[in-house]
Amino acid sequence: MAVGAVASVAVGPFVWGPRFEHLATPFKIAMAATVISVPVTAVLLLFFSGSPWRITTSVMQFGYVLVISLIVTTAAYVRDAMMKKDEAPATMADPIEVFLERLPVKYRTAKLHAISSEDHYLRVHTSLGEELILMRLADAVRELAGADGLQVHRSWWVAKSGITDEKRVDGRSLLVLESGVEVPVSRSYRSSAKAAGLIR
Repeated sequence: MAVGAVASVAVGPFVWGPRFEHLATPFKIAMAATVISVPVTAVLLLFFSGSPWRITTSVMQFGYVLVISLIVTTAAYVRDAMMKKDEAPATMADPIEVFLERLPVKYRTAKLHAISSEDHYLRVHTSLGEELILMRLADAVRELAGADGLQVHRSWWVAKSGITDEKRVDGRSLLVLESGVEVPVSRSYRSSAKAAGLIR
């Protein structure tokens, strides 16, 4: 078992590397299992075989080891494939879609424009209207870290796609959402908003 484990660690990167990427998976599994079976069979014949060495005995022993290697290699491939499949949604999930799941069903397909803080609640501004949810702005901003948007005020986070215009009133910048709602940009967030191209 130890020899087989060491052999699989050594053979795996070679077989599954770019050199053989053109081969179908069954061929790769068969190749890996065959190579792994050679040292395992040799160890069994040298240290655990009580009968005299014969070519027929060696071939039979190799056949037994190859069958087991094929089963183990296939199981390892299936396990790794399932683990990658489970990890994919987590890495590729749209943070905005995940966030909108907190809202009632009718908002799930909406376009997120912005979120604003109101006491212990958040007002979520979407293309289908507004909705209040119980959540802190800091937690929402953290959850939306991978989204195309940013915080522009201590009480506001905006999605870039939800902004249609910028206004200047008494020296202050205001971002205009598609709904017509005006979002203030505070001094502390002005530089990041400018870098994102939201204000001039």
